[in-house]
Amino acid sequence: MALSIIILAAGQGTRMCSALPKVLHEIAGKPLLEHVVETAAHLPGAQINVVYGHGGKLVPERLAHLAVNWVEQADQLGTGHAVMQAMPAVASADKVLVLYGDVPLIRAETLDRLLKVDGVALLTVSLEDATGYGRIERDQQGHICRIIEHKDASEQQKQIQEINTGIMACSAQQMSMWLERLDNNNSQGEYYLTDLIEMAVADGVEVISVAAQSEAEVLGINDRVQLAALERVYQQEQAQALMRAGVTVMDPSRLDIRGVVTTGQDVVLDINVILEGKVVLGEGIQVGANTSIRNCKIGDGVIIKQHCVLEDAEIGNDATIGPFARIRPEARLSEGVHIGNFVEIKKSIVGKGSKINHLSYIGDSEIGCDVNIGAGTITCNYDGAYKHKTIIGDNAFIGSDTQLVAPVTVGKGATIGAGSTITSDTPDNELSLSRSKQISLKGWRRPVKKPTENK
Repeated sequence: MALSIIILAAGQGTRMCSALPKVLHEIAGKPLLEHVVETAAHLPGAQINVVYGHGGKLVPERLAHLAVNWVEQADQLGTGHAVMQAMPAVASADKVLVLYGDVPLIRAETLDRLLKVDGVALLTVSLEDATGYGRIERDQQGHICRIIEHKDASEQQKQIQEINTGIMACSAQQMSMWLERLDNNNSQGEYYLTDLIEMAVADGVEVISVAAQSEAEVLGINDRVQLAALERVYQQEQAQALMRAGVTVMDPSRLDIRGVVTTGQDVVLDINVILEGKVVLGEGIQVGANTSIRNCKIGDGVIIKQHCVLEDAEIGNDATIGPFARIRPEARLSEGVHIGNFVEIKKSIVGKGSKINHLSYIGDSEIGCDVNIGAGTITCNYDGAYKHKTIIGDNAFIGSDTQLVAPVTVGKGATIGAGSTITSDTPDNELSLSRSKQISLKGWRRPVKKPTENK
């Protein structure tokens, strides 16, 4: 039996107090709906249908990269009505799984257990405080007989801790049959998907419950307080996974992962580290506090000191970076490179063992091995219209406060005198410099104010 998944994502989310549709708000830098779609995609052979509504085309436009069938619910008339809109895309022989676009932490393992149930399956969870949720009412034999909404529950029914998550699975034929009988004779004038449970029981079809592994995985988001709370739950789970893999996380409550992170053993992450996109960390890496790393591959034994920003870069083994360094896209630092404080590297290759330790900008450059670049050095790569390349040979020494005006090549073993502006290629193993002659003026006196001006 093929699987059709229907994800309900049409709600406005008025309590978010936002012009943005609720399912486009983010956890870990990714829209809520995208989390659900990615989880659903792990289920074998699934065809995913997403029902959108509030915000018009904004949801499918923002998430056009997702491999789903978009279904519009022009009028938001309840969860049952939303499922009705998607059913024409579902084959009659399929099994249907209903998910929610604002329940981002649902686990594929939980859904797999739900789908293994023959017949009608309902995901439930027990809460210490079930206020506001629909209660699962069972008969004396323990079979589910109906769902009682909180507002309709008696005081005795409100003591029930098992609640309905709304996530359910059944055959497409059963779903279609019960949806045809669904009505909106209620105070809200909406078609409720939960009414299908009572229909199933009335038809003599047993509804089998599956318990969620945790409360967090089935919690929906209705406001920004809940959004922030689930963000921390997600981040805690990511931190725990890293620690189990051999990473030391100095404070799990102050780590943010917004992508996919692969790590070797004995990595140390200090407080307020942000890992975004695809990040690969080798073994024995130390990452200092308040550092952001995005889409980087970092080799073994690298030390990244406090307050650094790395993006779309590759760092070789045993390199040292920072503090206060910025490594920009297309930077490749080789083994043993030293990048110091207030150094910016952009679209450049830095060879093995080279050092750029202070207050420098290196852009659009190829730097050889064992090069020393002094403080205040700038590669002047941009002429206002085009970018140009600077090439520095192996073992070159660049004195402090040097401007290298690209395109320019500094020879192997060359020395550039401090304070120089280099506009032409320099030969190998020679000293090159450009300075005005230093003079001292005898008898010169510094201007001073007249006594009356000091008052």
